[in-house]
Amino acid sequence: MRRTFKYRVYGNKGTIANAEGWIELCRFVYNCALSERISYYKSTGKTLSYISQQNELPEIRKIYPEYGEIDAQVLRSPLHRLDQAYKGFFRRIKRGEKAGFPRFKGKERYDSFTLYENGWKLDGKYLIIRNVGTFKMKLSRPIEGDIKTITIRKTRTNEWYACFSCDNVPLKQLPELNLEIGIDIGITHFCVDSEGVITDNPRYLNQSQEELRRKQRKLSRRKKGSTRRAKARIQVAKCHEKIKNQRKDFCCKLAKEYVKKYGTIYVEDLKIKNMVKNHHLSRSISDASWGQFFECLEAKAEEAGRSVIKVNPNGTSQNCSRCGNKVEKSLAVKIHECPFCGLVMDRDENAARNILRVGSTHQALTKEVAPCVA
Repeated sequence: MRRTFKYRVYGNKGTIANAEGWIELCRFVYNCALSERISYYKSTGKTLSYISQQNELPEIRKIYPEYGEIDAQVLRSPLHRLDQAYKGFFRRIKRGEKAGFPRFKGKERYDSFTLYENGWKLDGKYLIIRNVGTFKMKLSRPIEGDIKTITIRKTRTNEWYACFSCDNVPLKQLPELNLEIGIDIGITHFCVDSEGVITDNPRYLNQSQEELRRKQRKLSRRKKGSTRRAKARIQVAKCHEKIKNQRKDFCCKLAKEYVKKYGTIYVEDLKIKNMVKNHHLSRSISDASWGQFFECLEAKAEEAGRSVIKVNPNGTSQNCSRCGNKVEKSLAVKIHECPFCGLVMDRDENAARNILRVGSTHQALTKEVAPCVA
């Protein structure tokens, strides 16, 4: 299993200055490579490949002495990043989505460099990078598996992190469980499961809204290019980073709780990108961070040997979970009242029970059909 271990790192002024210099040189390589691809396509109608641009690096290192101090593999990472951006661009075109052509990177939009097998060494809680310096790591947990890449990243709040991407990380499987549960997510309540357990929506953005507005007004009053504006920008970024960390902590803890208790978890297969187009609900949907919760749930389930199955949400809120009849209701109606069987319950719990029923039925049919196909 492949996993990434992220740690906060600290360095002296010399180390930080060298790391920032490497990021700037990698950004320059990225922008030059993008410019070269655009020019080549305009003149020939063809796209330059990653390999052809990679083969130019030895000559660049000879011409520009500052690139000679950087490991050759580090200089390949911006080229690989650009190649992935181009592949994503063409993939979105094929799907008929918004294309999003690769863009040139400003100083605030390129914030990391990647190390591979060479040029670094681990000594306890110290990460030593050749021609950069020594970072002291805050080892909150041990590094597991085989280290493949190390990414040094600077955040918008001037904090530094080291991300270790590792292969062969041992699984931490939990004992097998036959318990199943359906989860319905929402805005009023973050989620309600088929057993009636309600998890309130923390609404972290709303909690920090006043502080965020105050800091943004302070930023807008500062003169562009001044030191005071730079400090005010960091304060705004710290506020956003706090909200982001709160959401991630909440989602990970909730996902871990469900993965411990249940063997199979059924959730809605929502198209969140389409849902946020509703301008009346877009901020509330983004603040709820449903997508992050699903990602945490799937990652922790994979590690623990559990299953997370996505169910088509069509009709789960309208149909009665007891008799199956359709009971139409608007979003303003919070109670499900079935005129056919007399069932009265919270609409989200009713939806969660439908998700469980549809998911378990689909799984049972899949298991029956699989031996016949073989």
